[in-house]
Amino acid sequence: MRNPPVVTGPQRSADLVPQLSQWAPAASTLCIQTLDCHTAGEPLRIITAGFPKLHGATVLAQRQDCLQQHDALRQLLMFEPRGHADMYGCIITPAERPDSAFGVIFMHNEGYSTMCGHAMIALAKVAVESGAVAVTLPVSSFCVDAPCGQVRLYAEVVATTTPDGSGFRVRDSWFDNVPSFVDGPRRMTEVPGLGTVSYQLAYGGAYYAYVEAADIGLSLAATNHRAIIAAGQQIKQQINTELQISHPFAADLSFLYGVIFTGPAERAATGAQAATAAADLRNVCVFADGELDRSPTGSGVSGLAAILHQRGQLQPGQLLRVESITGAVFQLSVLQSCSYGPHRAVIPRVRGQAFVTGRQQFFLDPHDQFPQGFIFR
Repeated sequence: MRNPPVVTGPQRSADLVPQLSQWAPAASTLCIQTLDCHTAGEPLRIITAGFPKLHGATVLAQRQDCLQQHDALRQLLMFEPRGHADMYGCIITPAERPDSAFGVIFMHNEGYSTMCGHAMIALAKVAVESGAVAVTLPVSSFCVDAPCGQVRLYAEVVATTTPDGSGFRVRDSWFDNVPSFVDGPRRMTEVPGLGTVSYQLAYGGAYYAYVEAADIGLSLAATNHRAIIAAGQQIKQQINTELQISHPFAADLSFLYGVIFTGPAERAATGAQAATAAADLRNVCVFADGELDRSPTGSGVSGLAAILHQRGQLQPGQLLRVESITGAVFQLSVLQSCSYGPHRAVIPRVRGQAFVTGRQQFFLDPHDQFPQGFIFR
């Protein structure tokens, strides 16, 4: 009987770990690096290296270039097996305006958004903590160019102890949004399976249809998430067949992004406890192709601010706490009222917390049979 072949290299499983960490891709492999975060549970994949340069003098033009020339890379990073059906991401671009720090393009399972509040909260944190923007204590502030316009970001900076005796971290971050407004009177639509649905159209950097969940007998509990997604998709589809949305200044912003269901907060307090209630109401958003926002939706609560201000229920300086389906809370307020084209608008401020979850390095082997990924729900 022959002796077994001699095996060289590590003999114990523990020795494999440093060896595995030395794996390197072939020279022909595409590599894209990201910094992954979440805000109130909603993911954000920030592309930091490896994405092709986008062309265009404005963020909207670069967004169009990405759609036409590099959409396969959006799918690669958002879809399985590298992402999932509810993944969200962004590309950092050069600033469009001289007083902006940088520009940003948002992406998701369906395509590209015009505004994203949870992303702005995360970007404020990582831009300050990385030193990508100037840092001042106790608050750092800078502007970012988004497809919907210029947005001002803020980060609450606190000193921390590091080995060299200095350092800082961001606790909360927030943003002042673009002018947000109610678009027309309350409308009605007939949705198969749901009946008559009353909704209010409003804009907070993106257009949403706002529906009071109780009006259609819809529970906003987390355990009911599948029914919420189904209802949101049905309503959005029906509205798109009968309503032509027109943004006052940009045709690329003229589309219905999602449906937002509102209702009482699950952790609300009453009476003497109201001042310390966890939340004042619940805001659950279904956007893009059936994505369920884990956060209260920054652009969504901005449109809600416009609705509530028009009703006299949210005055400048008044603070509202809005919870998501996960129970995470954004703080919402109105800074001031203004005009935006033909609309009476408000400037909303939205505050929350973001966390970095990991640093990723994604590879695309030229022989990979799934270069654009796939989605199963």
